[in-house]
Amino acid sequence: MADAAPPLITTVPDSWKSETLYDPKTGGDSVTQDINIFYSQGDTAYILIAAAMVMLMIPGLGFLYSGLARRKSALSLIWACIASMAVVTFQWYFWGYSLAFSNTAGNPFIGNLKSFALMNVLGARSQGSPLVPELLYAFYQMMFACVTMAIIMGAIAERGRLLPAMVFAFAWTTLVYCPLTYWVWNANGWAFQKGVLDYAGGGPVEIGSGVGALAYSFVLGKRQEKMLLNFRPHNVSLITLGTILLWFGWLGFNGGSAFGSNLRAVMACWNTNLTAAFSAITWVLLDFRLARKWSMVGFCSGLISGLVAATPASGLISPHAAILLGVLSGVICNYATKIKYLLHIDDTMDVFAEHGVAGIVGLLFNALFGADYIIGLDGVNLEVTAGWVNKNWVALGWQIAYILACCGYTWVVTCIICYALDYTPGLKLRASEKAELLGMDDDQLGEFAYDYVEVRRDYLAWTPTRAVPDVEGGVIAYGTPEHSQLNSQMIEGTSPDRSQRNSAEGAVMEGEKVEGKNTQA
Repeated sequence: MADAAPPLITTVPDSWKSETLYDPKTGGDSVTQDINIFYSQGDTAYILIAAAMVMLMIPGLGFLYSGLARRKSALSLIWACIASMAVVTFQWYFWGYSLAFSNTAGNPFIGNLKSFALMNVLGARSQGSPLVPELLYAFYQMMFACVTMAIIMGAIAERGRLLPAMVFAFAWTTLVYCPLTYWVWNANGWAFQKGVLDYAGGGPVEIGSGVGALAYSFVLGKRQEKMLLNFRPHNVSLITLGTILLWFGWLGFNGGSAFGSNLRAVMACWNTNLTAAFSAITWVLLDFRLARKWSMVGFCSGLISGLVAATPASGLISPHAAILLGVLSGVICNYATKIKYLLHIDDTMDVFAEHGVAGIVGLLFNALFGADYIIGLDGVNLEVTAGWVNKNWVALGWQIAYILACCGYTWVVTCIICYALDYTPGLKLRASEKAELLGMDDDQLGEFAYDYVEVRRDYLAWTPTRAVPDVEGGVIAYGTPEHSQLNSQMIEGTSPDRSQRNSAEGAVMEGEKVEGKNTQA
């Protein structure tokens, strides 16, 4: 990165316009001089707005996960996403920023506590860009950390307890997110020094959240339901609302990562939209070929996959490459949703497929299509060698090494954190079987997203107009009044299984046919 100060655009006394007055530790003495002169007010305003846009992604994730879950656990996922932001905000202030971005650490893996509790963080130039004061940079990067943890919260859907999830948020951000960030965005990090291309967080944000959620789901285990349900999202409108908030916020996420109101930010926004649009179209076409119906959930899933793939690449590749990236991410991530079945891991919200896999695809694209003229659009990173477009043939090898390091480190450390918490008294990750049947809203919050009891939607056995006799001569009745009794049966293991219900329904239908024939006779 360039070391020269940006143009001074503020009208100030000439005596203040001296580089000799700049203090590399604090920016200067704010009591006797205006240290704002070292930065563009326009860029500062732009990054603040971008940070606010990124923050909107967190309730967006909450709405998305809430809509994808069943209504009995809808509110708990919104709570988890928003509460995790509060936890990570404290962690980032306490020591997170220092561990990720301190510039005095002598190792390539993690920072020191030089900036503990934001000490020595004021108006000095940031690690990320000489155009941005460190205090602003710390705030903007905090939003990235908060979004990453909110993404992982999808792993607790319908079975995870909230208290250990919040403890996990603090520990994971410290032990996983901060090192991953240090590797690639700190000048002392090993990935930074090897020239790894990661524009806005394919490693720390996307691989970190995708693999982290997969590991959390692995330790947590599959959802246990004695009723055989035809599971589907309970509120597609919430899914759509959450996706729109994510799309809006992602423009601040990727556009703001240019750290200035410059042409690179504009290019990043263009590429983000192109990749998202083509990924959504591709995904929904793949789903259409199976059901011959258009899927709103499929469109949202494809859109998010494209946004994720654009995260590491949008500020490095051309619009033509962004279109190709969108098509490939839509195809690859659509099929990647099958990985959880092969691994027998209940990744309920498909976090790994839509974040981990898409982040990997975007990082690989950087090696092939990363271009120096796109990087130089910010006016700071000039004469930087990018990917194969610039005949940097070793770029692909380092991108693959970076991907493997992020995946391996995240999986191992996340599993260690989860197992450690699970064996700690009072911090068992998983709720009880009874709590799962009641729903996380009732068990963990005592509040509900909807003011009525969950209605089970097993359509193979749902009989709203008549009671169905079971094989023992009893009556199986479904609906809201019977919900409590049905829960009790399931807890005791005495509820009828699908085969019994189907055979009972068959007997009733056969009886109706016989009765009809007798009537006609």
